[in-house]
Amino acid sequence: MIPAPLQNLLDQVVGNNAFYTAKFAGRSTFETLSDIPFTTKAEWVEDQLNNPPYGTNLTYPIERYTRFCQTSGTTGKPMRWLDTNESWAWMLDNWEQVYRASGVVPGDKVFCAFSFGPFLGFWTAYDCASRMGCMAIPGGGLSSVARLKVMLDNGVNALCCTPTYALHLAQVAAAEGLDLVGSTVRAVIVAGEPGGSIPATRAAIEQGFGATLYDHHGMTEVGPVTIPHAEGLQIITESYFAEVPETDESGLGELVLTTLGRVGSPLIRYRTGDLVRLRADDGVLLGGILGRADDMRIVRGVNIYPAAVEAVLRRLPGIAEYRVRVKEVGALTELEIDIEPLESQSAAERQQLVAGATKQLREAFSMRIPVALVESGALPRFELKANRWVDAP
Repeated sequence: MIPAPLQNLLDQVVGNNAFYTAKFAGRSTFETLSDIPFTTKAEWVEDQLNNPPYGTNLTYPIERYTRFCQTSGTTGKPMRWLDTNESWAWMLDNWEQVYRASGVVPGDKVFCAFSFGPFLGFWTAYDCASRMGCMAIPGGGLSSVARLKVMLDNGVNALCCTPTYALHLAQVAAAEGLDLVGSTVRAVIVAGEPGGSIPATRAAIEQGFGATLYDHHGMTEVGPVTIPHAEGLQIITESYFAEVPETDESGLGELVLTTLGRVGSPLIRYRTGDLVRLRADDGVLLGGILGRADDMRIVRGVNIYPAAVEAVLRRLPGIAEYRVRVKEVGALTELEIDIEPLESQSAAERQQLVAGATKQLREAFSMRIPVALVESGALPRFELKANRWVDAP
């Protein structure tokens, strides 16, 4: 049997949405879930390339669409996503659950520290805060110092940003002598990267702000998917049909989602690429997002994910930023890591940092990964998703 919410979506989409009508050959009724084919990112990317500018995954006439977003394009051509008023309101409903789970209430002041460009980012967070009765404060077009001063001067209660940028703000505040720990900020709500579910990253952010970190995740193409949970992340089950069709012996597998309420531009059985351990009875992702299927590197026979490297490095106090250089040596893949120390570190402390990082990486991955120091300020800072893994010549 097909779950009723999924069947309802199929009834609305097939015959109206050209992408899914063609994909399902006009069928809106299936006997079992496995009869419904997966949707992949490659499919909708190809559809937009062949049917510019928006593709054919549109259930209604173009005049119904009032919201435009565009992916960051870090792995290829930026792709566009459109929403109707109804679909946008559905995403705001989901974001309200994120806020409620993070202790945000009407009357609070919410600061969104992102660029407010076409990337979906925290647009829905900003709109939802206002709709809830919070004061929504935009942080676009400001330096990090200016953003911190806006937060402190206006008594902000909740900050929305990526984990990487939260760490950066805490470092800038310490360097500028700004008291974040004693401020009114009590909630740091992060998304966009797995860092919020990495204990060492979480601890560093909470220490820097003197506030509680709340993780959640989503994507441009699916919207806000989860709310914070003590054991990881909790799927918003009334809004998303979540599956992990195949797992390894540890229960790890790829998260597959259906957007039950984004009818104007839906995704049905979408392979997200996120690696999770799903507890099926309550929709909890144990440990949060554990990696990306397309991010894994095999180094000397060991499967290494970026989140695992971050988990090791963030346990070491004194690292301001890091970069992983990936080298192909013949048929082998090798890693080298650059670490940028905090400016306050002495020469001796910096050498200890290198030794400590080398030791902990060896213990974690049973191999030696070279670690090198770089000058303070040498590595890039990221406002949105960090791109710390680079291909080395």
